Amino acid sequence: MEPRPDFTMDQPIASYTPTDHATWRTLFEHQAALLPGRACEEFMLGLKGLGVAADGIPDFNRLSDILGKATGWSIVAVPGLVPDEVFFGHLANRRFPVTWWIRKPEQMDYLQEPDVFHDIYGHVPLLMNPVFADYMQAYGEGGVKAQRLGEITHLARLYWYTVEFGLIRDAGGRGLRIYGSGILSSKSESIHCLDSAAPNRIGFDLLRVMRTRYRIDTFQKTYFVIDSFDQLFAATRPDFRPFYERLHGAPDLGAGEVAAGDTVLVRGTGEGWGHTDDA
Repeated sequence: MEPRPDFTMDQPIASYTPTDHATWRTLFEHQAALLPGRACEEFMLGLKGLGVAADGIPDFNRLSDILGKATGWSIVAVPGLVPDEVFFGHLANRRFPVTWWIRKPEQMDYLQEPDVFHDIYGHVPLLMNPVFADYMQAYGEGGVKAQRLGEITHLARLYWYTVEFGLIRDAGGRGLRIYGSGILSSKSESIHCLDSAAPNRIGFDLLRVMRTRYRIDTFQKTYFVIDSFDQLFAATRPDFRPFYERLHGAPDLGAGEVAAGDTVLVRGTGEGWGHTDDA
């Protein structure tokens, strides 16, 4: 099936094989057992509200109906990664592009290119949250501007370290929870991001994030931690052009680098992450 000019297509739902649905079920069951107490409450509520379950790859039209009533978003099927300008345009108009195909059974835990499990399970539940849904639209609008300004690299880092690999403080402000889709859809990274002593956990700062390179071939070296989705949305409201000008005079930072002024979160006793060290 050929995609339309905007790269959308009808979901070929009849083309999914029993193996495809079994792969979805295995992935879903792994994460369902792992994420309670690790994923943020907004994700868990969104997953429940959508009715996404282990019984097979869901119908995009059904999910779009639910999303539309909740936050005005819809899902559009795409064949895979789409050009930046197409992606930003969809987000700016509250349409989330979802890859229709699913990984092979031998690729269970990680793909460099997103599939339907990553997109539906990892991304779509948070679009049920009004604040996060508004953030995603604002990001898309920012992407359209960034293209005109030649600033895609800086803006892509914001997406990577928030939408894909972000952590958030829980309501009590001590524990950390997952909201990034690249973590939520990966069994091993769901464990690594909270349990391993190896990565940095650094308090969110917009310019710091935009200066930071990232890795696509291994676990993340750094996770940025937001206090709330309101904080994240507020960060996208200003005109980014003055920020881009400041970034041109600042060197990039390595994926695992700790910089002067960073608020580095360290684990206290029990679950708490209330102690911080300023680098």
